[in-house]
Amino acid sequence: MTDARTEAMIDSLLARMTLEEKVGQIIQADIASITPEDLARYPIGSILAGGNSSPDGNERAPLQDWVALSRAFRAAAAARPGAAVPLMFGIDAVHGHNNIVGATLFPHNIGLGAARDPDLIRRIGEATAQEVAASGADWTFGPTLAVPRNDRWGRTYEGYSEHPEVGAAYAGPMTLGLQGELLEGRPLASDRIAGSAKHFVADGGTQDGVDQGDAVISEADLIAIHAQGYVPAIDEGVLTVMASFSSWNGEKITGNHALLTDVLKGRMGFNGFVVGDWNAHGQVDGCNNESCPQAINAGLDMFMAPDSWRGLYVNTLAQARSGEIPTARLDDAVRRILRVKAKLGVFGNDRDRSIEGRTDVLGSPAHRALAREAVRKSLVLLKNDGVLPIRAGARVLVAGTAADSIGQASGGWTVTWQGADTTNADFPGGTSIWAGLKEAVTEAGGVAELNADGEFSQKPDVAVVVFGETPYAEFQGDIETLDFLPEEPLALLRRLKAAGIPTVSVFLSGRPLWVNPEINASDAFVAAWLPGAEGAGVADVLVAHPAAQTSYDFTGKLSFSWPRSSDQDVLNVGDANYDPQFAYGYGLSYAHPEVVPALSEAGAASVSKSNLDRYFRDGRVQSPWSLILRDEGGDSRVGQRLAAASPRANVSVSAADGAAQESAMALNFTGEAEAVIFGPAVDLSRQRNGDMVLTAAVRLDAPASGPIELGFGKDRINIQPLLQDAKVGEWRTIRVRLACFDATAIGVAAVETPFVLASKVGLRLSLADIGLAPHDTAAACPAN
Repeated sequence: MTDARTEAMIDSLLARMTLEEKVGQIIQADIASITPEDLARYPIGSILAGGNSSPDGNERAPLQDWVALSRAFRAAAAARPGAAVPLMFGIDAVHGHNNIVGATLFPHNIGLGAARDPDLIRRIGEATAQEVAASGADWTFGPTLAVPRNDRWGRTYEGYSEHPEVGAAYAGPMTLGLQGELLEGRPLASDRIAGSAKHFVADGGTQDGVDQGDAVISEADLIAIHAQGYVPAIDEGVLTVMASFSSWNGEKITGNHALLTDVLKGRMGFNGFVVGDWNAHGQVDGCNNESCPQAINAGLDMFMAPDSWRGLYVNTLAQARSGEIPTARLDDAVRRILRVKAKLGVFGNDRDRSIEGRTDVLGSPAHRALAREAVRKSLVLLKNDGVLPIRAGARVLVAGTAADSIGQASGGWTVTWQGADTTNADFPGGTSIWAGLKEAVTEAGGVAELNADGEFSQKPDVAVVVFGETPYAEFQGDIETLDFLPEEPLALLRRLKAAGIPTVSVFLSGRPLWVNPEINASDAFVAAWLPGAEGAGVADVLVAHPAAQTSYDFTGKLSFSWPRSSDQDVLNVGDANYDPQFAYGYGLSYAHPEVVPALSEAGAASVSKSNLDRYFRDGRVQSPWSLILRDEGGDSRVGQRLAAASPRANVSVSAADGAAQESAMALNFTGEAEAVIFGPAVDLSRQRNGDMVLTAAVRLDAPASGPIELGFGKDRINIQPLLQDAKVGEWRTIRVRLACFDATAIGVAAVETPFVLASKVGLRLSLADIGLAPHDTAAACPAN
């Protein structure tokens, strides 16, 4: 990456840069919190578009709007006086350029790991780079080289495998695909972008799979398991590395000098720059989001400060002036950033942007064909009692609510951060699994019928049931059990089996889950992971087509061990007492069939499938509950994505940052309305008799001007006294004993609404962590 001419240019530029300009280079701001006009005052060096950030807040913005946004920021940076160092624009292209409607969506990494095909990975990197460059961005936060060791982690699907060999085999090809080969004195090609190996290091090794948690592991395991993918990425010239949110043995990686400076930049020879994750510096001991010299001094080169960048700039500038951040350390960080920018070619007219704005690149036929190939290669056949491949001329029933949902097949990081509340209209040019099956079955001379509930008028020869996890992303995707909890798919499979219909299950998931009952109720079971928007790739392998020149067999092999029970902790190949249901590397094919005996169903989750005590956590309403916004116009049911309003818009909800990114909901009342947690009628007599406490974290986002009613069941009490001394912007936890609510009014034996927040006047507040907790002395009844 380095060469004498570039280093001489950097020397000259550093000599001309002011301290303000240097500090600006080490700060990155999100497009939702910065405008091009801000660059006239703040010499910020980089922008990003986070998972829910988009031009003018329009998550369905077309390519032209993304290009216009990028050009506006570049023009504003170029107009700055002084050194006027150009910007870098980073984005999370997690499985293709997933931020833009119409882009090619590839299978998530967990599926690509099952393909065991490094050349495929290189080609996917090339296609992704082209589509990102076409949108005006020049940097993606990938490849993800995490080695997930606990499938309860909500980011499991972002890892290629539980075994470091797969990530190590893929890291180099993906880096080459994204960036191309680095040539001395020459910038990246117009259709290449900078990569970022992440998240350094051991983000997949945290205790209990807790996102942003602590990896309590030995140095030997840190090296042998979690660091292996970074070596080939660095060898192939990856331009940036992202430090992990997580900790290693109690110390946050973002503030760990030994790992970032001594190991990564020293022993491993990395000479690009290290960027932080979303406000991760604020979690370092002694830091907050707006002040963290510890991270820079530890070896971080660029803060990712999406919404905290203003205060962080002011404080970091003061720390650089005082010497708390040494000049040598600041200059080294800026040098590394300038080195990468030089390789990108953003100085002067070195960057060839001829691909920018080309709509023919986004979702091109060649890229979609590549994604379809990736889907075929990612599928893993766990069971087949002879029902597959589906014979030519068959009558096929396609069932399951996921069959015609491209969004569910694509998972998180799809159009929005969590991937929720998309419709097939968000995937122009994409194909659902149903659409792919219909085309393949029809071409083979058969008949295909879609009925999500599995109903039929004429008995089919075979049924294909598509089901699985609904979309989620980091933090909000953490789970407590590997048991696949929804009961409807199993009931459907058993009903079809009872009717004598051979059944194929296509299981969508971001991790292996305990599905022994579902496998037993199926004649064939396919782990399809999160295949993306090319559902025809599934049909390519499932349906026999005698007229086709090419027939496809299953080639995918498990890159994650499949659990024998829902609470199995020893589930990684090489562990002592390793005993999975299906081992790492397992995968059947038509050429090599195998009889799978009935599996034990004694392994169901020890947690209750009826969640009585937890209603809202980690930014998600917890199943089986849902959120309703109610006013005089009626009810509006809110989906997983917190962006909705009541029928007359008297109350609206949006995602908000709490203890973590988007872990809270923000409510804006403009008139009389209610926000209601609603679900099946449950008997909470035990909870009330046990003197449990209704608890929630609350933050006033504006002064409260009237009563704030808290409801449990059918009773309401005014909780404004609990918040009368609360400062705007300050989180506090309210605890109200269930005994405070009138037992008769509650209807405690059949509670459908365990939490209601109501106001008759304007009110702005945010909520997090809503649920029931044991009684403690801090709980009381508000004085009304």
